[in-house]
Amino acid sequence: MVVTVLVLLVALCVPGGKGEVRQEAQRTGHVSVVILGGTGDLAKKYLWQGFFQLYAVQAGSGSTFSFYGGGLSPADSAKPVLFDILKAVSCPKDLSPERCALLKEQFLRLSQYRQLKTSEDYQGLAEHIEQQLREEGMTEAGRLFYLSVPAFAYADIAEKINSSCRPAGGAWLRVVLEKPFGHDLQSAHALAAQLGTTLQEEEMYRIDHYLGKQVVSRILPFRKENQNSLDPIWNKHHIERIEIVLKETLDVKGRIAFYDQYGLIRDVLQNHLTEVLMLLTMKPPANVSSIEEVQQNKLQMFRSLLPLGKSQAVIGQYQAYKSEVQQELNKTQDHVSRTPTFAAVLAHACDARYEGVPILLTSGKMLDERVGYARILFKNDMFCLQNRDSVHCKPKQIVFYFGHGSLQYPAILVSKNLFKPVQKDADWKEVTEHTNVSVLGLPITDYYVQTPIEQREAYAELIAHIFAGRKHSFISTENLLASWSMWTPLLSSLTGAFPRIYPGGGDNGDMLDVHLKGNEISFNSKVVIISPDQVAHSSTNDFQVMQGKFRSAEMVSAWAEELVQRLAADLQEAAEAAVQKEGVFHLALSGGSTPIALFQRLVLHHFSFPWRETHLWMVDERCVPPTESESNFRSLHDHLLQHVRIPYYNIHPMPVQLNQRLCVEEDGGALLYEKELSKSINGSSFHFVLLGVGYDGHTASVFPGSKVKELRKSMVALTESPIKPHQRMSLTFNAINRAHRVALMVMGKGKHELITQLSRVKDNPDKWPVTGVKPTRGTLIWYIDYNALIG
Repeated sequence: MVVTVLVLLVALCVPGGKGEVRQEAQRTGHVSVVILGGTGDLAKKYLWQGFFQLYAVQAGSGSTFSFYGGGLSPADSAKPVLFDILKAVSCPKDLSPERCALLKEQFLRLSQYRQLKTSEDYQGLAEHIEQQLREEGMTEAGRLFYLSVPAFAYADIAEKINSSCRPAGGAWLRVVLEKPFGHDLQSAHALAAQLGTTLQEEEMYRIDHYLGKQVVSRILPFRKENQNSLDPIWNKHHIERIEIVLKETLDVKGRIAFYDQYGLIRDVLQNHLTEVLMLLTMKPPANVSSIEEVQQNKLQMFRSLLPLGKSQAVIGQYQAYKSEVQQELNKTQDHVSRTPTFAAVLAHACDARYEGVPILLTSGKMLDERVGYARILFKNDMFCLQNRDSVHCKPKQIVFYFGHGSLQYPAILVSKNLFKPVQKDADWKEVTEHTNVSVLGLPITDYYVQTPIEQREAYAELIAHIFAGRKHSFISTENLLASWSMWTPLLSSLTGAFPRIYPGGGDNGDMLDVHLKGNEISFNSKVVIISPDQVAHSSTNDFQVMQGKFRSAEMVSAWAEELVQRLAADLQEAAEAAVQKEGVFHLALSGGSTPIALFQRLVLHHFSFPWRETHLWMVDERCVPPTESESNFRSLHDHLLQHVRIPYYNIHPMPVQLNQRLCVEEDGGALLYEKELSKSINGSSFHFVLLGVGYDGHTASVFPGSKVKELRKSMVALTESPIKPHQRMSLTFNAINRAHRVALMVMGKGKHELITQLSRVKDNPDKWPVTGVKPTRGTLIWYIDYNALIG
């Protein structure tokens, strides 16, 4: 029988009304802590130490604990390993040696190993806990499961917990999930859906240990407490650059099996550095303790970030990584891994506060020092003619210093030429006596320095929060998916890209220095260590753009990225020509997913596009409110309009919602749009119309069987789609074929069969509506990527 020790379960913070955290007496009683993967590396380094510190704080007056190390191995082999780990835990510094020895002895007696492999094993654990509760007359407060196991095991374990080991009688359940939470947006969605069938959102604690770092958890309170000083300068007019940096000197030996699948961007940038980015740039909540407000402000910031593509990142790989992969994964000598061990990513936001401000996220293995920090570098408008050492002429910056490096301790540093920060947190102090060190270009004496009075380990901090039911330091499902939405397109664009090879450590020199130019980032040095394998394994996708004919019209074909580049360039050329000749450019854009890549290209690379002279019209629209995700206008807004400077009166959404009704014919929405374009466009002739083609051959929202001849009388009509939402509003061929230029964009292997069929069929708009696109005086150009053209 496990010996229990009385401890006090103090008043806890639990989620209150409207997402706020309030002090509330939580159910007291017995708490069972189960660490799955209890003899693994993470448990050995951090988890058992964190739970022992929790026990040491709580021990002595109140309720009871039991600790279980769970794993797949039989107890005979795993139990000695577990107890070697437990014997190595250390006590908080403020404990006397006698008190420390007593607590360690009690902790060991409260702990045991259990094999947790099958549903029967989990049922056996539940029966053990319930028997213990009965025998000792205890009330159960809750069960805490920490899943320190590979992510692919989460769903299965969660199902076993739910079906066989969930507490009863009002006791709480908390399940802690270690990253990675998915491999990309699709897998994160799938994992969230799987877990959602067995666990409630409030029962899941997705842990990012960076949120437990004292400096990171202090960012929002610091911004709030210093709001009077920060508000005037925390914007694009004063901030020169934001940097978030995590440098490591270690390699990834022993982790290759995991690391080679995920790489540095998934391992560090998508989670740790992104969370820091959110805390730095989100709108400070009115109440920093409001979980709901913090999460919503993070989501708002995610939505304002510009899309990331290949031009916004550079990647590298330390030279020894190849041989480490070959050795640990038992690969042959000619095996080449393109997994990055270094990455620098340049982000921008369209938020009014940060428009144009470069945000640099950088991390790497085998670099020259171990250090982590976030720096807000401000513009300095001072010029010192003679006394250049004056504090006023030095860099103006705020540094959130996570630790290590030259300073060796966590701190918040504010350069003295900015302002003196307030000091309200009783757990922090101002440092007045300094050693002779320099931090990011300034001697430490040129900063106001604040540091925690007592340094605490991140996992220990978060374990205390989990025990208390505080969720503000953990990742919600919504924020997780928002982060993957940000990073997945970049990861996809880097597939197949060769990282720059660097030697490691001090030998890297300036090889990994980067140059920022507009929205693009590149390595500053052109000197590269090239692996001979890179030549042997060079991509076969480097074909030139090809021009030809398709269905008697012009055709441009290339791989997807090059095709989008060409279309964007052609579109800007047409816009500039129209503006030069007529002073205005009328562009009609189709809905659906096809043009999104084009929108991203225009946003990130075509800064000189004449948006102020451009009028945007819609080719088609679904009969849904414009705020719905299925709305073509909503997609156009999210991916293009909110990122470019276009006058609002130049935007012409289709009026599918009139008189609080959707696409009711007697409301005359189609006729209204037709009159608007007739009044605004000379001869109702768009300068450029962009169309896509559906798998069934439809274009715009003209579908097979739409009786195309009946639509010739009008330029805008209500149509019917075979898929939901069925009702649409669409330009007709009468309007499309008046255009000066029509572009038909077809991309993806899934469209290869369609292209093959279209290459053979005769014009038959009723069956193949796209064959009805025949500009009367203008030009038709097909933009077809190689995947669609050759399969």
